Amino acid sequence: MLPGAPASPPHPQRPADPGRIFSGRGYHSAFDELRWCKIVEKDGAMLNVLIAEDDLLIADGAKEVLVEHGYNVCGIARTVAEAVALGRLHKPDLALIDLRLADGGLGTEVAAQLGALGRLGVLYATGNISRVMLSATYGDACLSKPYRSDDLVRGLEIVAEIVATGRASPPFPGGFQLLPTATAALPEPSYG
Repeated sequence: MLPGAPASPPHPQRPADPGRIFSGRGYHSAFDELRWCKIVEKDGAMLNVLIAEDDLLIADGAKEVLVEHGYNVCGIARTVAEAVALGRLHKPDLALIDLRLADGGLGTEVAAQLGALGRLGVLYATGNISRVMLSATYGDACLSKPYRSDDLVRGLEIVAEIVATGRASPPFPGGFQLLPTATAALPEPSYG
């Protein structure tokens, strides 16, 4: 460093508190990171995610982001029938579902049919959140389109946490809402 030059700002991945670490989810404790690693993995394996999205550009982008963050994308479906068939075949842990699918199908149909097979964490991604809020009888949360990659990852993290622990921990990403069906299952907050 040159004499008289200002000190460089602290590195974003090296917070002043050595007990805190930085990841794609922001600054948090090492304990939280270990807890998240247990959520991302189920019985030592990566969580399987089904993507139901009729726009293949969006689906491919979501797949790329999720794979980079440690998920296994078990399939991409454009229609309700394709999504249900892939879901029955692969038995995903989580699903990223668009509200409007090809052939006029609704993503809520996918969630309802696959939800009957066992607990599936569902994150709807749509430009019409109010429609999902009114019509979804199965699902955990909704993310408004267009969304950022970080918001998608954080949204799925929250859904995985709901499935694993019954809780949804903030921070919530922009354009993210818990569905009434998910919040009804969450325990009452403790204030003491």
